[in-house]
Amino acid sequence: MKGKIIYPVNRHTGLLIIGILIIVFLFFCNLFCGSVSIPIPAVLNILLGKKEEYSAWTNIVLQSRLPQAITALLAGSSLAVVGLMLQTLFRNSLVGPDILGISNGADLGVAIVLLYCKRISSDFSLRFNLSTVAAAFIGALGILTLILYFSVKIKDNIMVLIIGIMMSYLTSSGISILNSFASSESIRSYILWGLGSFSDVPINELPFFSISILIGLLSAILLIKSLNILLLGEYYAINLGINIKKIRVLILLITGFLIATITAFCGPINFIGLIVPHVARITLKKSNLQLLLPATILLGSAMALFCNLVTIIPFNNNLLPLNAVTPLLGVPITIYVICNKKIYIPN
Repeated sequence: MKGKIIYPVNRHTGLLIIGILIIVFLFFCNLFCGSVSIPIPAVLNILLGKKEEYSAWTNIVLQSRLPQAITALLAGSSLAVVGLMLQTLFRNSLVGPDILGISNGADLGVAIVLLYCKRISSDFSLRFNLSTVAAAFIGALGILTLILYFSVKIKDNIMVLIIGIMMSYLTSSGISILNSFASSESIRSYILWGLGSFSDVPINELPFFSISILIGLLSAILLIKSLNILLLGEYYAINLGINIKKIRVLILLITGFLIATITAFCGPINFIGLIVPHVARITLKKSNLQLLLPATILLGSAMALFCNLVTIIPFNNNLLPLNAVTPLLGVPITIYVICNKKIYIPN
């Protein structure tokens, strides 16, 4: 009697399972580690709702570490998805929200609120205030629209990148001018915000942040089929009945909304949106977005959790800024992508 044939797990499914396990591991590491040493059994008891001897431990885990880990999980996945969508739209693997100046556009919007809207920031929680997200959205969407306009006119990937860099310089100049006329207290707040952190979303604001991010991610998932067809070329997509202009507008709105939300709450986060899609392509060795999107989401979350873990581990009682850690991973991978022609163009 022949035995049952056991089919091996699909390679991509296996990688996704491994990715989920890594995320779970990193998530709990973010809860266990920090400047205050809390025993692992105590952390688990707190998560299970059991009372602990030291109430301060409960506050640290539930009010600080848990929101920070959830924020990193959601922000990392969103930044990675934004990078994947932009690289597909512009057909350029070196495109990212920070490279194109999109993050800088959001920075400019937030800078106006942080530096000059004292009445708003004093009456409400600044990070939670919708005006901050709205200002970041307007700034990000404005830069995105200009970049897309030039990409259609010029049709040269390198020139589009150069224009994006010029946009970054332009918005940075605007921010510097704003700083020149702002108060020292406002400038200090802006500088601290600009270092980037996943710890600025308190537990009471986490639902708003989470729902906003999940709406953006769901919208991106619904666009994945059209984006996959767009990879084959605009003429092919038009022949299949895809409305190119509509897809472009939707991508602009989704990416602008996600970048605005993340920037308003967490500050500008560099490199995650640029490099994670490449790591997904290298890992899966595929360009099919239906496979790349879930892998990109998982890898983005994993990278953000890992970078956050590095920042919360105290070095001589000092914590590292988030944007001091992300380039350590981002720069080598970016150089590898530039040198590897097979990965340079996403097709």
